[in-house]
Amino acid sequence: MAKKKPDVTMHSHGQYDGWDRESKELPNLLKITTEIKTDLDVEFGYILRIRNARNSKITFCIDHPPFMDSTGKPAAPFEGELYVKTNDFRFFLGDTIWLPIEDKRGEWHLTTWIDGKKVASKTLNLT
Repeated sequence: MAKKKPDVTMHSHGQYDGWDRESKELPNLLKITTEIKTDLDVEFGYILRIRNARNSKITFCIDHPPFMDSTGKPAAPFEGELYVKTNDFRFFLGDTIWLPIEDKRGEWHLTTWIDGKKVASKTLNLT
């Protein structure tokens, strides 16, 4: 029997309340927007609802404006992977603003793939 094609919808995007990466709970949406005011500790990104993709591999990338990492070198895009745990899975891809905030302004490109196929992309502008 052929595996069902994953069904991916963008549930929301924009500004969220704080997110605890150790918790199973996703952040709560504060405002649907692509323009994010750059303030300390503001959480932004998107939430995907993914169905029919259990055990599939999610890869993601957050390409951000140029800023320096802790060693003083330009920070590379944030990349990662995880596996879909259930047949009705919710996934948050985003970040929060930290000091210094000035170098976080600009376009942040968020992209998600499932098993190598692009399923979501959003550009958020931090102003």
